[in-house]
Amino acid sequence: MNHSRCYVKVVEWSETDSCYVGSCPGLLYGGCHGDDQKDVYDELCQIVDATVELYLKDGKKILP
Repeated sequence: MNHSRCYVKVVEWSETDSCYVGSCPGLLYGGCHGDDQKDVYDELCQIVDATVELYLKDGKKILP
């Protein structure tokens, strides 16, 4: 099962930073940023996948 699909991934424009910012509420603090919305989303998906993998390896509880 791909657990990372259970998490909401948000990419939004930040006026403060003048770039797109990606985040995954409920899973990780921080995220990624960049000038291209799709690139930020793709990077965010990779970060979420890696985070879920680490959490599972460490026995931490995640969404089913």
